[in-house]
Amino acid sequence: MALFKLTSSDFTEIECEGERRIVLSKKKYDAFNASLLGLGDLTQDATATDAIAVNFDLQGFTVFCKQIEPHLAVPLFLSQFLCWLMERIKVEMTVKDIGSGVRLYNPLPFFIKFMGDGLLVLLDSSLMNNIERRNVILVCFNICQLYRTKFLKAISSKVVDAPPVLRCAVARGTVYSVGNGNDFVGSCINMSARLQRIPGITFAFNRRGFDLECAAGTSFFKDDSIMTRVSIRGINENELIGVLKAGLASMKPEDKKAFRPV
Repeated sequence: MALFKLTSSDFTEIECEGERRIVLSKKKYDAFNASLLGLGDLTQDATATDAIAVNFDLQGFTVFCKQIEPHLAVPLFLSQFLCWLMERIKVEMTVKDIGSGVRLYNPLPFFIKFMGDGLLVLLDSSLMNNIERRNVILVCFNICQLYRTKFLKAISSKVVDAPPVLRCAVARGTVYSVGNGNDFVGSCINMSARLQRIPGITFAFNRRGFDLECAAGTSFFKDDSIMTRVSIRGINENELIGVLKAGLASMKPEDKKAFRPV
């Protein structure tokens, strides 16, 4: 995170070419460099991790921030939303407490990043079996549903016109550390970000890397979702993604044209 704060003490008045000029101190000027990004040693070799990338995004957050006196509503909403979302991720992945430990359905995320209107979440897929990888998709779907049925109802008594939908997209692939591992890059991160920006989509997952052949008995994959082919800008013109059947059925005709049957 880059925070470059300037105060009056960072400036001085000097004589320059016959005129008085206000200038920034050389020390503060030199402090504006890549170290501000908090990534550590950028020359470090990248380490690869087989990961599942999840992008949570608040639909309508920009409009929400444009209301009158946003400084009175936005901090309240974000503080409660982010605490709620972090807790839901943890709870939805929990089987039960066992004495001094907690039994989980799958490992908790190893990296979480606030994106301004949502979260980027990375989970180590190499620590999971096929059932656990599919469970990540189910957990994310449940969280999006609970946002609408639980969180939105509760927060609506405190703020006006809260974002109505928590969008989400899931993709698996390899991520690479940046610097000392304080950030990550990878095609699955790009994929999940672009999936949740497709018009009409509120929930989607990339087919690549998930074993769905053994999921026939799971109601979500059998009854609630459907595989489609879409064009993902800059990645693939014929990508396989899973979307919600109900969402596809209620989509605007112009948006539905982007989805082709498998």
